[in-house]
Amino acid sequence: MKFGLVAGEASGDVLGAGLIRALRERVPDARFEGVAGPAMVAAGCDQWEPADSLAVMGLVEPLRHVPRLVRLRRDLARRWQESPPDVFIGIDAPDFNLGLEKKLRHAGIRTAHYVSPTIWAWRAGRVHKVRAAADAVLCILPFEPAIYEQHGVDAVFVGHPKADEAPAVVDTAGARARLGIDAPEVVAVLPGSRRGEVERLGTVMAEAAARIAAARAGVRFVTPLATPVLRSIFAAQLAAAGVTGRFTLVDGESQLAMSAADVVLAASGTAVLEAALLRRPAVAAYRLAPLTYWMGKHLFRVSLKHYTLPNLLTDEPLIPEFIQQDALPGPLADAVIALLEDPDRRRSISARFDRLREELALDADQRAAAAVMRLARQ
Repeated sequence: MKFGLVAGEASGDVLGAGLIRALRERVPDARFEGVAGPAMVAAGCDQWEPADSLAVMGLVEPLRHVPRLVRLRRDLARRWQESPPDVFIGIDAPDFNLGLEKKLRHAGIRTAHYVSPTIWAWRAGRVHKVRAAADAVLCILPFEPAIYEQHGVDAVFVGHPKADEAPAVVDTAGARARLGIDAPEVVAVLPGSRRGEVERLGTVMAEAAARIAAARAGVRFVTPLATPVLRSIFAAQLAAAGVTGRFTLVDGESQLAMSAADVVLAASGTAVLEAALLRRPAVAAYRLAPLTYWMGKHLFRVSLKHYTLPNLLTDEPLIPEFIQQDALPGPLADAVIALLEDPDRRRSISARFDRLREELALDADQRAAAAVMRLARQ
């Protein structure tokens, strides 16, 4: 049995690796091939193209990559049409994968799309593209299958892989000891994992930290940074804000940093969901490039009551959100200080986030593999 896969970025690589391992448990001699990252290669996938070749972000920025990506998609379609897999799985990267899935499906190849596009947030019309492209959609958010059901699309909730990774018990004291932090209060500050994010948010968060430090004498901060370049940028921003001495900077280790914290201040995105799954009260902020923000709001009609995933998954929004012009040092500092001053509120938030973890931790690798095998047997 053979499976074709295309993963975009590091997150897709991790999903793909877990899926490969779960499929191999069912079919030990299965073959895997396609666009893969290092985790998928380690799991046994034959890499035709590295996954990071699809890692282009934003609304305007990817335009210069279009000719290369069109050629890649055409070549992949040709190779799989000549030697069809039993199932093709496109992992995230909808702008690339849906078109490829449609071509392969028309050629008689079963297709699955793993991680639903955010049709509930923007470009809702993509549901029709999904319906034309995928025999099945593997959803990681619980409310998504009902949306697809309205359009006659086979969709299954497999759970969220981040919830599977989250520990059942978070050892806060142990995390602080590993980081060498001895303080009555700790705030984890995560300004983003990309250079543009840190350049837009880092100064804001550094200045917010200065205000928090002025109000809370014993507080310490910890920041995990994905690369040496980001560490250098953020260190300069901390120096300008005069708070270098209050910060511990670490390479990677985002889960360890958040585990050590009483409150997390993070760029809106995966980090906020990870904080919630670690049962950490959080404050979220985000700033996009001005043109990208304008296009999202006015051209693509992005319209959400809340921007962070935990607030979309709980009845009551529990994470204060500060987006674009509202992401300022004063409001961010005030929101963090309010949580530090209210331990009962923090305990209540943590308890709800613990239930959220249980709702999402369904062993996504195994459930996704089961859905793919159902396709393969059809």
